[in-house]
This record gives sequence, C-alpha cells and structure tokens, in this order.
Amino acid sequence: MVIASHPKAWSKSIAQPATEFDSTNLSIISGKIPTDLRGTLYRNGPARLSRGGKKVGHWFDGDGAVLGIHFTETGATGVYRYVQTQGYQEETAADAFIYPNYGMTAAGGFWQNLVKPAKNAANTSVLALEDRVLALWEGGLPHALDLNSLATLGTDKLSGLADKQSFSAHPKVDPVTGDIFNFGVSAGLNATLNLYKCDRNGQLKQQKNFTLSGLPLVHDFCLAGQYLVFLISPVRIDIAPIFLGQKSFSEAMQWKPKLGTEILIFERDNLSLVSRGQTDAWYQWHFANGYVDQDGMIVTEFMRYPDFQTNQYLKEVASGYTETPAKSTLWELKLNPQTGKVIETSQLSNTAAEFPTVSRHKVGQSWRYTYLSAHRYGVESGQELFNAIACFDRQTSNLALADLGANCYPCEPILAPGQDNPEQGWLLTVVYDGELDRSEVRIYQSDRLFEEPVCRLALPSVIPPSFHGTWKQKS
Repeated sequence: MVIASHPKAWSKSIAQPATEFDSTNLSIISGKIPTDLRGTLYRNGPARLSRGGKKVGHWFDGDGAVLGIHFTETGATGVYRYVQTQGYQEETAADAFIYPNYGMTAAGGFWQNLVKPAKNAANTSVLALEDRVLALWEGGLPHALDLNSLATLGTDKLSGLADKQSFSAHPKVDPVTGDIFNFGVSAGLNATLNLYKCDRNGQLKQQKNFTLSGLPLVHDFCLAGQYLVFLISPVRIDIAPIFLGQKSFSEAMQWKPKLGTEILIFERDNLSLVSRGQTDAWYQWHFANGYVDQDGMIVTEFMRYPDFQTNQYLKEVASGYTETPAKSTLWELKLNPQTGKVIETSQLSNTAAEFPTVSRHKVGQSWRYTYLSAHRYGVESGQELFNAIACFDRQTSNLALADLGANCYPCEPILAPGQDNPEQGWLLTVVYDGELDRSEVRIYQSDRLFEEPVCRLALPSVIPPSFHGTWKQKS
C-alpha cells in the first residue's frame, strides 16, 4: 500500500470510521429546498476502513453504511447507519478483521480462508423498493433495511435465491413494467453467470445461468430495449491462491489483453443467449445506459479504461494517497444483437469521469443526458478523487461541468426528475469539504450546472466518499 507523504484533503474523510446518526433535521447552509423535491436520496459506500489498528487492503473492503436524505413538505432529515451484516457484527465484537475480502486474506492461512467465505461488506449500492431498501454487494445476498430508519432487517433472498448465490450491485429497473433485472457470478474454474428477473417488489420470477470462460470480473451490465448486454473484459481471477490464503481476490486478478473483450447479449423476456461476439481489450466498471435504435441495433454507453490500472488506483484510495493514473472516458458502442458484432465504437468525451447515471425514467430507452462524476479541468487522473460533477448532452455532444472548488469532493450525481421533463430536474450529490472537514448535500438545477447550487444542506457528521445511490420519489 502507498505510504502518504502528502495526504490529500479527502483523506481526512476516511481517516476514522464514520459516525452514524439517527433521524436529524438538516439545517440549510444556503439557498432553499425546491418545493417539488419530495422523496428520498439513498447512498451506500465503505464507511469503516480500519479496525483494531489495522487498515483494509482495498477501498472495496470497507464496511458499508447507508445514508438516507428524506425531503418532505417541512424540510429535510438525514439518517446514516452501518449495515449490520454478520461479518460486521463479528468483527466489531473481536475488534479485528477476521474475514477474507476483496483485498484481504483471513488471518490463519489456508484453513481459515477455505472455511470462511468472503465477508459481505454490503457497501456498493442500493435498490429502493416499496417496502424496503436493499444494500447491495456483488459477492453475496442483499441486506434489507427499513426505508426510514435504515435499521438492518436481515439478508434478503428475494423469495428464490440460495444462500450462496450473489445479487450484484447494479440491477436495472424497467421504468415501464417495473421489472428488475440483475445477475450474480458463482466462482469456479469456469464461472457461472446467473441471470435474474424480479417483479417490482423484488420477488424473483425467473433465473437462468450461463457458463463463462474462466473466472472474470463482471461488475455491471446494460439493459437495452429487449436485451441484456454484458461486456466481459479480459480480467481473469486465479482462484487457487485465494483458497490457499496466499492472495486476496484483488491480488489474484490478472490482466490478459490478448483475450479481448467478450460480448454477451441475452433476451430479457426469457434470459436466453441471443449472440456472443468479440472486440478489443479494455476494462469498464460501469455502463451509463442503452437502447435499441430504429434499425434494430443496440446502442450502449459506458466508461472505458485502456487497462486494469484502475484496480491499483482504487486500492491506493484506502491509504489516503493516490498516484496511479487510471483515466476512464465516456464511450459509445453500437452492436448487432443477432450476431454480437461491433458496428461502431466511438469516444464521446475526453474528460476523465466515472459513475455515469441517467434518469430512472429512461433506463433501457433512448435518452439525452448522462450525468457523471468528473475531474476539474487541469487535474490529472490518479492524483485526486473526482472533484466535479458533469452532464453530457448526447444531442449536442457538449459537456457541462460544475466545478465545486478546491478540495471539495462530490459523490456520483443522482437525478430527481422534475415535473415537466423526466430527464431534467434536481441533481443531488453528497459533498465532502476538505477545507472545513465536513459533509453536505448539494442540490443543483440539472440544466444549470454552471450556476451555484440551489440549496446546500449541512450533515451532522462526515460521510466518507460513497459509491452508488438512488432516488425514490414520494408516491
């Protein structure tokens, strides 16, 4: 792990485990809450990166905590709670890391790593349902939380998953039918890709599996019209040293560019394979969205890295100091769904960015605006966390950027759609201010990112940088 000679301003936000808080009225720093902003912003991320005097091996190892910001007619309240996973409770009692994880092996060598499963950190994303919110982690089952208090209700099998199955952190919700699509990967010499289709209440309706080549790292997929699209980058995990306790999952990952990127296209209605193809080698964590154009071709947008250096950069984040360049940019890929062949690949922007989101009303459909976390102009990739938010207009190819100022670090922007336009409205982000060592919620008008936020709300404690969130509109 990199030793920080000059810690970055954001490093203070992860230097100590985050402090929980129960429902608290949030004071306004500036501006006012929009009168039509009614609902809840949920966010999830690693909040504890040390225990018993030891640090985690990778940013992905941190115990998850969920933030809920409730907007009502009387103002805004916030609540922040750790997800009470079995691993979190056992390690709290022991005041030590005892489970293997993404970037850590279990103490005790071969036997402990063989008998102990990787800890479910519940730290990556959230899925808000009508009666509960799910804290997601791609290596295991979701954890259900109370919508208001965020109290942990237990693991959730979605009325059909097995104990050892996983439900990944990037489900896609069809805005028309309410159907929820997702996947999980079961490890093996040749891994199994498990495909899921759930109803709007999170009840499993259908599942199928597909055998992959080797054990790849699959983090996200794309819903595009009637198709589910997977781009399998050439990262392969050598599973033997993991079982022997010699390496963590992260350390056992190998970049094999000669394999190229495999394209898998499935039919959403019956989860059957439609086609498979091959293209150039790259790595991507996240898709923005996808749709089927008027010619029946799939168009998908994603964040592309030239290699897998991103994993080293994300490992360094846990130390509070980063130096590995890992620049991802926004790309578009057009595919023939019947053959899996690439028709066209193009880079849409050269700005370093990540965590793309779109309006929940446009998932799987043609859309105009992609919202992103980005770097301020002049900041080199690898030197900082993202310190700006942006909007890419697919119609004009313009990128509008909100520069939050020096040492201010926003999380992935989430759109709360307005009443008049489902693709625009209020853009919400949680910001850590490294100058003042505090966190706040900022609300921007999505089509006016060059202006000051319309409202800033103070949070009662520091919220470490989180990964993903969602907006639940008040019904």
